[in-house]
Amino acid sequence: MDNLNLISNFAEFKELKNIDKSTMIGVLEDVFRHALQKQYETDENFDVIINPEKGDLEIWRNRTVVEDDDVENPNMQIAVSEVKAIDPTYEIGDEYTDEIKLASFGRRTVLSLRQNLASRILDLEKANLYEKYSDKVGEIITGEVYQVWKKEVMILDDEENELVLPKSEQIPNDFYRKGDTIKAIVKSVEMNNNQPRIILSRTVNQFLERLFEQEVPEIFDGLITIKKIVRIPGERAKVAVESYDERIDPVGACVGMKGSRIYTIVKELRNENIDVVNYTANTSLMIQRALNPAQISSITVDEEKMTAAVYLKPDQVSLAIGKGGLNIRLSKMLTGYDIDVYREIEEEDVVLTEFADEIDGWIIEALKNAGYDTAKSVLENSVEEVASRADLELEQAQKVAEILKAEFK
Repeated sequence: MDNLNLISNFAEFKELKNIDKSTMIGVLEDVFRHALQKQYETDENFDVIINPEKGDLEIWRNRTVVEDDDVENPNMQIAVSEVKAIDPTYEIGDEYTDEIKLASFGRRTVLSLRQNLASRILDLEKANLYEKYSDKVGEIITGEVYQVWKKEVMILDDEENELVLPKSEQIPNDFYRKGDTIKAIVKSVEMNNNQPRIILSRTVNQFLERLFEQEVPEIFDGLITIKKIVRIPGERAKVAVESYDERIDPVGACVGMKGSRIYTIVKELRNENIDVVNYTANTSLMIQRALNPAQISSITVDEEKMTAAVYLKPDQVSLAIGKGGLNIRLSKMLTGYDIDVYREIEEEDVVLTEFADEIDGWIIEALKNAGYDTAKSVLENSVEEVASRADLELEQAQKVAEILKAEFK
């Protein structure tokens, strides 16, 4: 029960929990002063001396020497006869100092001290972890996968702090095993039951932005600005960039020589396709760039309603829509405009709206959203493909095809 045993693990706490020396001294002193108050009703006449390097401490009590009959508080005063038996040089009015050993506190008090100290250290560790990662929100960290569960992955940082990557924050193609190295952004820090919970993410737009900052020096240095990022994690993303230096091609700088820079980012994002677009304040031009690789024939923009009608040649419509409608969805997100894609009407072709008497309006709308706005645009594809892209039943698509074919007989 000596002092050393009580705080022998101080050096370990300091090393593993990254608790600074002055804070640790303050916690130790506070814990022991609290024990002194319970034992002696006051700690005012005690000196608590802590040596963090050796991991030990000393407690000294200061009492005033008084006449034998004048001792009213044995904790604050000591009889002159008792002092002179120890050291004859003491006189009445002098201050006598003696060391208090932990053994004098009693076994139960010492156990309470240990528990209190451990609890305070744990609370301090939690507070430091919360504060540390609160300052890191929005930053990329690299850690090691420690445990993989169905709904989340536990990751350890370089100080073995526990971080969490929920399933909802993982890219669909992500697959991890224990020991894997993982890169993610600190999304948020929460306090659950006085326990800090650090949430990571690989799906937020900011993660892609930080990856660009790491791979493209011009972005990190501020020569190129990322104006906006939109993405469907694991599938496709569009990034609008702008350069403040006319000599720098922002798109070329982001892509890198032979795609070297963008390849590193794409690989990190599990082969998520990334379109880098040169930003412009010209709405029509921005929409055209967003719909790349489709080549637009003409465009009509309604600034008030935030809508745009885009006309393309038949072979360009599917490029504008993209696989699963990804390209048109991301283009809408990037520009903020509701974009309708129309096929340029060829001779002897008929727009679908002309069949409103024979085909339900919601089916015509579903076909238009899938890039089919004329009769021939539907008939050029198999019934199965039309049903899949427009999310129709096979029977519905077959009935539509029959109606349209009758028009050209």
